[in-house]
Amino acid sequence: MQIFEKTIVVSKDDLDQLNHVNNVRYVQWVQDIAEAHWLQNATNSILDNVFWVLVNHQIAYKNQAILGDQLLIKTYVTRLEGITSERIVEFMNIATQKLIVKSVTKWCLLSLKTKRPTRITPEIAELFD
Repeated sequence: MQIFEKTIVVSKDDLDQLNHVNNVRYVQWVQDIAEAHWLQNATNSILDNVFWVLVNHQIAYKNQAILGDQLLIKTYVTRLEGITSERIVEFMNIATQKLIVKSVTKWCLLSLKTKRPTRITPEIAELFD
């Protein structure tokens, strides 16, 4: 299983009215890191033929993050079968080593040409090993 990581610093734009990271921001970050992981691994020929869409999203808020916190975002694919994949995204506060958020998402692979679901090929599955 390949783990993809990124570090971010919480900015004022990430905060809600309670001065904690807005829940909607975590959802955006989940999408952003999944896309970054995919784009890092996929070849141009793969990108020219298929794309992923989010079909299910579960998110558990464990702790709060505030302005200036450094967060390690870690993602990995746990399952690929048929036309879908399951991806985990975890947000960890670097200073405290506390888990802030954990997300489990289900994605469907679509053909760029037909916009219909398409099977995950061994070539695509190997991108996440």
